[in-house]
Amino acid sequence: MIILFVVFVVIVYNRKQLLYLKEQQLKESEYQNQLLQKELEKQKLIELERERISHDMHDDLGAGISALKLQAEFLKQKAEDEDLKTDINELLKTSEEMNISMREMLWSLNSGNDTLGGFIDYSIIYAENFLKKTKIKLFTEIDNVNSETIISTEQRRNLFLCLKEALNNAYKHSQSDQLKLSFIQKNKEFLMKISDNGIGINQDKTEGNGLRNMKRRMQEQKGHCEVTIENGTHLFFKIEL
Repeated sequence: MIILFVVFVVIVYNRKQLLYLKEQQLKESEYQNQLLQKELEKQKLIELERERISHDMHDDLGAGISALKLQAEFLKQKAEDEDLKTDINELLKTSEEMNISMREMLWSLNSGNDTLGGFIDYSIIYAENFLKKTKIKLFTEIDNVNSETIISTEQRRNLFLCLKEALNNAYKHSQSDQLKLSFIQKNKEFLMKISDNGIGINQDKTEGNGLRNMKRRMQEQKGHCEVTIENGTHLFFKIEL
């Protein structure tokens, strides 16, 4: 009887312990679900705010820049003094640059572009428009990329700013006539490569601000920036998605 009683007590105790552990696991699961729900609500609010800012910029700034360009065109038609026409042309050039910058910011804010496909399409269009008035011919390569793969807004923005800096450097310093823009995906790793056939970088000179900024941007995204010089300049930008 004593042995049976001890066995009974042990079984009851174990069942209570098991029930207690299950209750604790359930509470922990509910707590984690609450945290996740709060995070999702926070992200939703952030996206709504981004969309609001994007719409306000498009409606207010876009309309203002368009009105400024239109007024400058009218003034240019009436102007007779050549110096005044030159100043108006500079004003028109500045307004066009502002318009391009605004479109880039709108693209950055739009969460609908947070995919590799959206990033690659916009990057190629930008590179084509940037190089079309230069002697540099653009080639593109897309290797094993899943267009629907999500890329964060910050990763997308910093990669694009690195692309702008690299294109600007190639145009100003490389003396190249060809540039290849490559996008490669390996599971959760994404690589953007920019190669030209120019004169390369003078390794005797100290590292310029442009290259330092690109490396800093990649470090902030826990990514990597590398430069190699062989038959031109080759820039590698790698991030973990």
